[in-house]
Amino acid sequence: MQLPNPEQLLNDITNKIKMQLQTDTAIIGIHRGGVWMMQHVLENINQDVPYGTMDAALYRDDFAQRGLKNSPQPADIPFDVNGKHIILIDDIFYTGRTTRAAMNELFDYGRPASVTLAVLINRGGAQLPITPQIQGASLLLKPNQTLKLSQDTQGALQLALENSEDNKNA
Repeated sequence: MQLPNPEQLLNDITNKIKMQLQTDTAIIGIHRGGVWMMQHVLENINQDVPYGTMDAALYRDDFAQRGLKNSPQPADIPFDVNGKHIILIDDIFYTGRTTRAAMNELFDYGRPASVTLAVLINRGGAQLPITPQIQGASLLLKPNQTLKLSQDTQGALQLALENSEDNKNA
């Protein structure tokens, strides 16, 4: 399978996000890939927008089965979310559980006016009634396939397709 260029997808997403910006918009990246993407967006929108980061791992409903993949990062949301139009950025959308967990954590900080989900790739397989409003690409993968986003030492994003027999929902 030919994978799309993540840098091109990120440029496309950045342009779509630019069109959504309002005076009361804020951006939040979900660790890790969503934070990498958010940094790129912020560097290329030429506007001063409040931003923050979060790691929704501890808010997932399947935490007991999954455990922690990495050391959890504390949320850093240095602005009042009440009444803000939040653009939530994540890398790969699959079941919707990370997004649901991120929204649960977000609502611990207040009540945003709206939440827009932007993802690099929607890989299909949603288990919840959640869908990204902004996406770079849509790829239907088999349940045993996973997309991994990585960042090289120069900050360039790279995609890899992995096959596994023991793929857990992400």
